[in-house]
Amino acid sequence: MTTKKLMRALAGEALPTPPIWMMRQAGRYLPEYKATRAEAGDFLSLCYTPDLAAEVTIQPIRRYGFDAAILFADILLIPDALGADLWFVTGEGPRLSTMSSQADFDRLKPADDLHDHLAPIYETIKILRRELPAETTLIGFAGAPWTVATYMIAGRGTPDQGPAHALKAENQALFNALMQRLTAATIAYLSQQIEAGAEVVKLFDSWAGSLQDDDFKRYVLQPTQEIIASLKARHPGTPVIAFPREAGDAYVGFAKATGADCVALDNSVSPEWAANHVQIDGCVQGNLASRHMVTGGAELVAETRRIVKAFANGPHIFNLGHGITPDADPANVQLMIDTARESAA
Repeated sequence: MTTKKLMRALAGEALPTPPIWMMRQAGRYLPEYKATRAEAGDFLSLCYTPDLAAEVTIQPIRRYGFDAAILFADILLIPDALGADLWFVTGEGPRLSTMSSQADFDRLKPADDLHDHLAPIYETIKILRRELPAETTLIGFAGAPWTVATYMIAGRGTPDQGPAHALKAENQALFNALMQRLTAATIAYLSQQIEAGAEVVKLFDSWAGSLQDDDFKRYVLQPTQEIIASLKARHPGTPVIAFPREAGDAYVGFAKATGADCVALDNSVSPEWAANHVQIDGCVQGNLASRHMVTGGAELVAETRRIVKAFANGPHIFNLGHGITPDADPANVQLMIDTARESAA
């Protein structure tokens, strides 16, 4: 039986002190990250250079002693491996060649032809399993098909995912083919991460909240269920965290419907509501607003205590409701950790 706190929570144990990690914990708010990023030269080179990607993954563990490290990579490495053009614009984010026609789709590689391109990611995981502290859980991840599709179709992030919604309405056969390709690629990618040494994997569906009703079931719930079922068949002991961000009422029953071992929550739902409606089915993760990492102070302390208290009666992984932002103060991260651990003590 594992003694790692995060794995115990994922197995359904309510712990006196919740395990803690933070989305985007390896990133631009840390001076040591900025130094390594400069050494790499550009963001994609950092992702694809195993020694440097492992270094930035470990940096927040050295500084804060989080209970888990999450692989440093990006959700858009799958479209990159499929053959889309991918680059990052400083201060603006990712850009991709758009996927809007059958001809564009036909140029993509098959889902089972990605291993060589993504081999550096698997090497990073192997390094991390050797170098992380024994008590630290290693989390792998991928973007969920709907979210990745929105970037591929628009060529960038958009406020309302409008281009993806338009393609879904205008050419459903093409949209469905893309979703199927991404689902198969995600299964292969996460399976390889697990084989390389990831102990947990997380599926980020950052734009799940822009889908409603039948579309949510078809393009968020069903692909998540298919991915988890395939991973569980190949790797029965590996937990999966699902994050259908801004799902709202659709968080209810999501774990049962998909087979997820844990549901990550954004901060648009209250911890009290989530404890009553989501945690009843198992482990939840979240859900402190990221802005508290910028503003700090008494409000950060109060909200951290509130979340720990709300989820104290069931399995809980303390985390943010979204990724930490580059303008965060590293001192506020330490305050959050200290408060969460003191509140539960």
